[in-house]
Amino acid sequence: MAGTQPVGVIGQIGIDVNDMGRAIKFWTELLGLEVGGQEDAYTHFKKQNDGPRLYLQKVPEKKTAKTRLHLDIAVEDMDAAVARGVELGAKKIQAFDHGDFGWTIMEDPDGNEFCFTFGE
Repeated sequence: MAGTQPVGVIGQIGIDVNDMGRAIKFWTELLGLEVGGQEDAYTHFKKQNDGPRLYLQKVPEKKTAKTRLHLDIAVEDMDAAVARGVELGAKKIQAFDHGDFGWTIMEDPDGNEFCFTFGE
């Protein structure tokens, strides 16, 4: 029966940035990523574990609206993760704590939303 099998898996996740150098520094230090390659307006990071590869794409326009897709980064220590993110140039937007699980909405230096999450 057509349509019963997945067409693929998520291979890469791209993040639009305005300042490539700043974005490389932020994401490598936040997630311990290693640059795998750079060409023109793109920087590709080496793959971590079995997850998708992350890459940066330099764009001329600034972010003007809420990001409709964002990264959720699982952390063990929310306070430490938020403090490190802020130290690297992120901004804390809002936190939600529901006891066994929660998340903190952050913005990277280019204004892209991402969340630190804990629990299930």
